[in-house]
Amino acid sequence: MNASSVLDRQIAAGRGGKVALRAPDGSFSYAELLARVNRAGNLLRALGIGREDRVVLVLDDTSAFHALFLGAMRIGAVPVPVSPLDKAENYRHFVQDSYARVVVTDPPLVALLRSVAPDAILISTGEELEGLLAGQGDELAAAPTHRDDMAFWLYSSGSTGLPKGVVHLHHDIEMTCDSYAGQVLGLREDDVLFSTTKLYHAYGLGNGLTFPLHFGATSVHLAGPPKPDRIVARLREERPTVFFSVPALFGLLVRAEGAEDALQSVRLCVSAAEALAPATYDRWLERFGLEIIDGIGSTEMLHIFCSNRPGAVERGTTGRPVPGYELRIVDEEGRVLDGPAVGDLEVRGDSCAASYWHQHEKTKSCMRGDWFFTGDRYRRREDGAYVFEGRADDMLKVGGLWVSPIDMENCLVDHPGVAAVGVVGITVEDTSRIAAFVERTPEGPDDDALAEELRAWCKAHLRRYEYPHVVRFVPDLPRTVTGKVQRFRLRELADCPS
Repeated sequence: MNASSVLDRQIAAGRGGKVALRAPDGSFSYAELLARVNRAGNLLRALGIGREDRVVLVLDDTSAFHALFLGAMRIGAVPVPVSPLDKAENYRHFVQDSYARVVVTDPPLVALLRSVAPDAILISTGEELEGLLAGQGDELAAAPTHRDDMAFWLYSSGSTGLPKGVVHLHHDIEMTCDSYAGQVLGLREDDVLFSTTKLYHAYGLGNGLTFPLHFGATSVHLAGPPKPDRIVARLREERPTVFFSVPALFGLLVRAEGAEDALQSVRLCVSAAEALAPATYDRWLERFGLEIIDGIGSTEMLHIFCSNRPGAVERGTTGRPVPGYELRIVDEEGRVLDGPAVGDLEVRGDSCAASYWHQHEKTKSCMRGDWFFTGDRYRRREDGAYVFEGRADDMLKVGGLWVSPIDMENCLVDHPGVAAVGVVGITVEDTSRIAAFVERTPEGPDDDALAEELRAWCKAHLRRYEYPHVVRFVPDLPRTVTGKVQRFRLRELADCPS
């Protein structure tokens, strides 16, 4: 099994002339896309890349992602897509941890990647990549990889330390397509899929690449930031039938002016990456007449494993297990809880990652035999539906992206105006936001000016989305007798007037 052979199957089925991808850099039929993938695979071979060699991709959503991701797998190499919004320290880690020999990135990041990965072959998209591809042949047979060979990695952040490499196998992709995409969403050949979540993310990779290719459908991409006005414009231009996004963006889009006609072509809206607030669901349904199918997935499980169903949404819940997956609730001692229960959620299914790379102990603690420990706390109702209760650790998820409060606190406390700080997730108008509670030093500007300084400080030192949307100044942070900040008290403070 070679996951890139999905293109060969679609062409054999007579879809060679059908549009597979409408990207910002052009539209490509299935036959054109396969030729582009083959050229990318031939290029990597010419650079000396072979079986199981890693290729780091720091790319936005253009046809270059498809070409290099599938082209690497086609020769038995292992693509490693990562966020183009990350920081230098993590890029260095991605390259060194994966032993990547090639890095492909977009022009704005070339200088940064060259500084952190001086020993890797660095290729820039645009003229450089196109020139290299033009010199390669259009024909390339898929390597005879095994279904259990490494196919690709995704990096998943943790509450402490550097991101973890999540190792996925060739058969994992087909599992998610057959189960969730086929049996829950009912995707079909005539669908046009549009996802606001980028391809480097597990959720976006399924929505924008593996699902449409599996069903012979068409994928629409948006490069650059997924801001509401740009999303609405893309919806109007491309008329998708299935729209994937995250709760934060659904919350913004439902308030966007002049968006009424933008979703007329959409038959299905899908949400994941964080819990969908019932109020957001209600507003969306009232304004657009469309359900939002909410579910939960993870990088380790590759896509959604518990979900609501079209036409049978159980508002305020994450729904029920996806076919092919089993869920269970366990207590702090790992004992399985039957019936209605609250505890830690575990899942098993054949798309589970093989391991965390270079993380043997973490692999053993999270991948418990057949079961994967999600780190989410859930309540299972009497009727069997699952309701999200929060994270088992202190990680935050905002806009579908993981944020470490520890990283933010460490960054903020380096600012001369901050004596101490606690960071928590809060909800503002049904949208997940980050709040920083700050004990300030006597020096510095007034509170409003300092709050703006702190946001800019975080944006300069962390990922661009890792900054406090809300800054509250407090005389003393609530702490335990041992000095640990009581995060639950900060969340309570967030609900009180300033």
